[in-house]
Amino acid sequence: MMHLIKIIGYVVAGIVLGASLGNWGLVASTRAQQTDGTKPASIKRVRESGRDPFRRYEPRRASAKKVELKVLIPSIQERIAQYKAQKVAAMKARMVAPKPTTALLLSEIEIVGISRTPRGYAAIVEATPIKLSYVIYPGERFYDGQLVAIEDNRLVFRREIVLSNGRRDRLVEIKPLRQPSTLNLMSAANPVPTRPQVADSEKTSEQPAAVAKPE
Repeated sequence: MMHLIKIIGYVVAGIVLGASLGNWGLVASTRAQQTDGTKPASIKRVRESGRDPFRRYEPRRASAKKVELKVLIPSIQERIAQYKAQKVAAMKARMVAPKPTTALLLSEIEIVGISRTPRGYAAIVEATPIKLSYVIYPGERFYDGQLVAIEDNRLVFRREIVLSNGRRDRLVEIKPLRQPSTLNLMSAANPVPTRPQVADSEKTSEQPAAVAKPE
């Protein structure tokens, strides 16, 4: 009987020992999995070029560049008509009407003179297409630009070029005073002499004496 009890004790002890070893192995494997999860293996991504590797290589064709063209500028008659329409619309809306210079191009004006006024420097320009003169100040707007500054003998403009894609290029343009023509210089250098007026006394002295008629 005692021998049977010892055998049963050994069996129970073996079962307990085996269960403890199994639990320890399970814990160890779980820790190993957690450790492996904290350090994932790096995966290299291969980008596919989308080209057949067995097809002959062909270089890409250069795409044609879009040509940016200047927007056509209306004629002087069309611009004057637009200015009149804008003026009428501004008067109806009780707003400040645009100035006539807004219908002129920078290439259509000539600088006649520069003077100083209570408002500062002013310039007198002549519109060559319509032969009219205007007095302008810095900030004056034109169809394709704006007056920036007035100096002693020239005007500084900011010119705008509108392209077909809506982009605007801004350039600095300087216009000097208009030089007098050769005919004006010659007339100023050689004034036409005027005939001096002769005094009445000299006229009477130069006249011959009257001849007495015989009786």
